[in-house]
Amino acid sequence: MHERGKVLVYILLITGAIWMLLPFFWMVSTSLKTQDEALKFPPDILPKKMLISNYLEAFRQVDFSRYFLNTIIMTIGTTLLVFLTSSLAAYAFARLSFPGRDLIFMVFLAMMMVPMPVYLVPSYVILSKLRWIDTFFALIVPWSANVFSIFLLKQHFQTIPQELFDAARIDGLNDLQILTRVVLPLSKAVLITVGIFQVVTNWNSFLWPLIVTHSNSMRTIQTGLSYFAQAESTNFPLLCAASTFTTMPLIVLYLLAQRQIMESYSRSGLKE
Repeated sequence: MHERGKVLVYILLITGAIWMLLPFFWMVSTSLKTQDEALKFPPDILPKKMLISNYLEAFRQVDFSRYFLNTIIMTIGTTLLVFLTSSLAAYAFARLSFPGRDLIFMVFLAMMMVPMPVYLVPSYVILSKLRWIDTFFALIVPWSANVFSIFLLKQHFQTIPQELFDAARIDGLNDLQILTRVVLPLSKAVLITVGIFQVVTNWNSFLWPLIVTHSNSMRTIQTGLSYFAQAESTNFPLLCAASTFTTMPLIVLYLLAQRQIMESYSRSGLKE
């Protein structure tokens, strides 16, 4: 590529990055302003005086500490179960031979195209019969398996050399031992990516927790933020402050794990 072409590509990438970061920058800037500054037109780009107290006030308005705790419990529980179910299923689809394997896998992939509203009511009825409504079981168990995680791990497991499996068989290892001692240690980057996807999905989950939880003590961070937005609909600094401290953990997590995410894509045969 010629130098002019590279410069043009860099300009386009930088412009796109600025355009994508602008809403987040504006949210953070507004969270540090007074109410009068937030309503001012034309608006100021930066606040005249940074009010960190907006964050403390937003956190004090509702029980965000409880919402964070509920979300963390839901995220950890779901992620651990997805690790378990996805690794076992992916190993079976990638390395075991059994009748109907490819057909079952295609059915699994087809389930990704089914939208949530289709199975929302049946799922609620089942959970109601089990008396799991408004409990952590309703938040965690229905999402203990993830088709995309199975697909991602399967693609990676198929890239592991067959010689390693043959050597493990010669050493007398069974399939479960091969999975835990050989396959999973070689799949750290993909497992981190699966974990990141699960954390982001659960952290941003809104519709499902809204339906299966009723009490304030069981609300997750997104449902709590929604109720807070309804109560403080005109207080833009507090709304932006609450949105900022609920979003920041995901941004920090992605910055810490972005190398593993890119590496997992390259190893699983998926293009970025």
